Amino acid sequence: MLIVKQLAVLLVAVLSVGAASADWIEKSNDNALLVLRGQGAFEPETASAVGLEAFDAEVVDLRDDYVARENASDQALLGEMRRRLLAERDPRVRQDLEILIQSLGDAIETRRIYRQYMLPYFNLHGLLFGSFDALLDPRNDSERYPAALQRLRKYTGSEPGYTAIVELARARSRERFAVDGLQGPYRGELDKDLSDAPRYLAGIRAAFERAELSGWEEELPVLEAQLADYLEWLRREMLPRARPDHRLPAPVYADNLKNFGVRAAPRELIEQAQYAYQSIRSEMQALARRIAAQRGWDDDGLVTVLRRLKQEQIPQNKLLEVYRQRLRQIEEIIRREDIVSLPQRDAAIRLATEAEAAASPASFMRPPQLIDNTGQYGEFVLVQSNPSLPGDALMDDWSHDAITWALTVHETRPGHELQFASMVENGTSLARALFAFNSANAEGWGLYAEAVMHPYLPLEAQLFSLYTRLLRAARMFLDPMVNTGQLTTQATVQFLTGQLAMSLPMASSEAERYAFRLPGQATAYYYGYMNLMRLRTEVELALGDSFDQRAFHDFILAQGLLPPDLLREAVLQEFTR
Repeated sequence: MLIVKQLAVLLVAVLSVGAASADWIEKSNDNALLVLRGQGAFEPETASAVGLEAFDAEVVDLRDDYVARENASDQALLGEMRRRLLAERDPRVRQDLEILIQSLGDAIETRRIYRQYMLPYFNLHGLLFGSFDALLDPRNDSERYPAALQRLRKYTGSEPGYTAIVELARARSRERFAVDGLQGPYRGELDKDLSDAPRYLAGIRAAFERAELSGWEEELPVLEAQLADYLEWLRREMLPRARPDHRLPAPVYADNLKNFGVRAAPRELIEQAQYAYQSIRSEMQALARRIAAQRGWDDDGLVTVLRRLKQEQIPQNKLLEVYRQRLRQIEEIIRREDIVSLPQRDAAIRLATEAEAAASPASFMRPPQLIDNTGQYGEFVLVQSNPSLPGDALMDDWSHDAITWALTVHETRPGHELQFASMVENGTSLARALFAFNSANAEGWGLYAEAVMHPYLPLEAQLFSLYTRLLRAARMFLDPMVNTGQLTTQATVQFLTGQLAMSLPMASSEAERYAFRLPGQATAYYYGYMNLMRLRTEVELALGDSFDQRAFHDFILAQGLLPPDLLREAVLQEFTR
């Protein structure tokens, strides 16, 4: 379901903006808020999650003709943004209007493609968990929490004028059953969603309990009963229509790539990434031999060294302490080497809940609200297992000593947490912080941050810093190979466990990610990283010895999430004019 996937990506990596804004930013934000409010009428939880409190009590619109109505709204907004662009003279506001126009056009095109090729399928358990977990986030003002009770009643249909979400979802799927050629959900995806349903329900209940609200205890069982009936309906009506092959129609996969910021064909991605993979692997083999020699290990093969280092597991009760210590050490390096400006406060790190791990079985940065931010910041959420798999499915990939450096750099500083914090404190425009957001420009920075820190890390940490880069290069060819039928998910798991020494739970999560969780998204890391590396090289060529990496990094962070072409234009104007 498109709505669920948009919300999931937004919750993993949406950005925040402070109150202090220049005049041009205030003008730009007026444009962006018009668009956000218009789209909030159809996907209010997305607007609520970024801080528009007026949408806190509202629910997703799945009433009759919802696609046509949302398209008509976006078309009207698109026309208005184009009119404003013609009248605007400030180049920065014009850039932001172009971002809004691009975003609206992409959204309209995505809905057209999905309606042409895909049967509507709604993972309501995942949608509702994301809905309530975001609104009842402990970082939100508790005065917002009672709106969750209204939202709950609207979803069950208890609120006058509202129809239960399960009825609407069934109706929207049924009305398209007779359309020839539509692709149903992938059978593996549907099986997983059915299996994860109890975890999401437990997560919803936990969110209400955590918020210490009263009045939900009678209404939540109503929703649980409705969702139980919906699960039976899915088994009866949707499972027979599920497709056995995970592959999406080619136009759908291409559209996914575009929405994640990857504007390249699958073949191009595969060719670039396979070359990068071998280049990085060669560097790793040299490091592995040095480490093996220092430690007196007879077998200095790369995979053997990786596996032996992974055995140096951190006790579970010490894991958070170690990651927080790594952050302090990394910040010392950043200050010593004058890499980038740092905030004068600590970054937050915590362990994932089971429901969060089911929704995203990989560590992530959970952002604060976007609008009217009153000091909330992002938090690094550490995922240790894939609860969708049999057994405890514990991953040993992120809990050994050598990996803690790279993961902390990527998710906190100078990676995502700093990326978010910079926008909070600099007052970045909404267009650049929200509407320009995609995985390539967000995750590209995270991987670039790892590369910047790489030379200053201990030898074992350097090996695993290269390892995470190798993984991102592998993702850029594995994802399109899986989605074009050149590689099976089973072969992908075998490659990741055999060639990258990855645990089976982690490798299974990766294969699921490529096949049906977020097809196309995994390519964005290395793609965005290449864009930033090319830009840095261009600036270094122009400036020579006068290149100042701290000034370069601070400027990039201050731009928000400009698309690559606009970012290049801004950087070159600043540093090479």
